[in-house]
Amino acid sequence: MNASNPLPLAATQRPAPRERARLLRSALPGVSLAVLLVAIFIMQPRAMSYLGLNLMLNLAVPIALATMAQMLIITVNDLDLSLGSFISFVACVAATVLGPHPWLGSLALLGCIAVYAALGALVHGRNLPAIVVTLGMSFIWMGAAILLLPSPGGAAPAWLQGLVRIKTPLLPLAIFVCMGIALLMHAFLARSTLGVILRGAGGNPQAIGRRGWSLLRIKAGLYGLAGTFGVLSGLFLVGLTTSADANIALRYTLLSIAGVILGGGEFVGGRVSAVGAVLGALTLVLAGSLLSFLHISPDWQIGAQGAILILVLALRAGVNRLEARP
Repeated sequence: MNASNPLPLAATQRPAPRERARLLRSALPGVSLAVLLVAIFIMQPRAMSYLGLNLMLNLAVPIALATMAQMLIITVNDLDLSLGSFISFVACVAATVLGPHPWLGSLALLGCIAVYAALGALVHGRNLPAIVVTLGMSFIWMGAAILLLPSPGGAAPAWLQGLVRIKTPLLPLAIFVCMGIALLMHAFLARSTLGVILRGAGGNPQAIGRRGWSLLRIKAGLYGLAGTFGVLSGLFLVGLTTSADANIALRYTLLSIAGVILGGGEFVGGRVSAVGAVLGALTLVLAGSLLSFLHISPDWQIGAQGAILILVLALRAGVNRLEARP
């Protein structure tokens, strides 16, 4: 032991309280999901089979894609209140137009992405509150969906139904797709130069502007990418359900926000996590299954999911206090 450094080497290498808090914060989404999986396994061991996981995670992919779309909007400190009605409109397009008229349906979906990019440009160019603009757009998307499909019906194209029902070895397709989404978006946002710049537009837009990057193009690009994920969510959803409804994805707006927050995202500062957002989405999906196993009425399940969200946020608030300590 060195006289000038009387502390043992192991003590000097212990992580500081702030670093431990950061590690705990990063681990919270995974811990929350693990706790739910253990609870489900204790209550229903057969639910952890291939068939059981496939049934529980049936809607995991569209919710994960919707959460990723919301995460991109939150990256630039905005909030999208139209996401659920947008996904519903996409589902109606896929169930009514995409099958009999593939080219027209594809153009309509590309037009939806273009509208999302234009919304981002409008919000930034006119300095409008995104929450108000997207709230107004939610009524437009909903009205268009009702005009297109006044009552539940339509049919998903056969190729889309076959695509979302591919049987993968070992684990259900939903797990592989969610893992792929999380890893690809993490590599893009956290590891690529462009991804760091996009996140910087939410954390320090003035610095990004001084470097010569166009904040208008960044916001339009992020909104367009969010629209792309919204379109994928609607397509995957209608492929699973085989038909559509103008109200089919209205809950996805709140579920996507909750998924981002559960995954460690913040409403300001460009602080988001792609892996955490997907884990948050899976947590919400499995929470619904757990509540069903507890024989909780569907009318109360939304409130119970909200209680789970509040609990996780309370834990995160405690972690944030630890992180703020000197």
